[in-house]
Amino acid sequence: MKVYRFITGKDDAKFCARVTKALNEGYELYGLPTMTFNGTDVIVGQAVMKEQVEEADVPQGLKDELEKL
Repeated sequence: MKVYRFITGKDDAKFCARVTKALNEGYELYGLPTMTFNGTDVIVGQAVMKEQVEEADVPQGLKDELEKL
């Protein structure tokens, strides 16, 4: 099963750390990053994907949403 995440936040070191952590957990960048301005801050986003081998590794929140489909 492939797992998709879209990481968003202010364009700062915390956002970069979250993307870096995902990459170190085995996720790969998916598509181009996005950027917008909300009137105060620059907001960025990056999609990441990971091929999951074990269903137990899929985050519970994602499992719950998949069951609703």
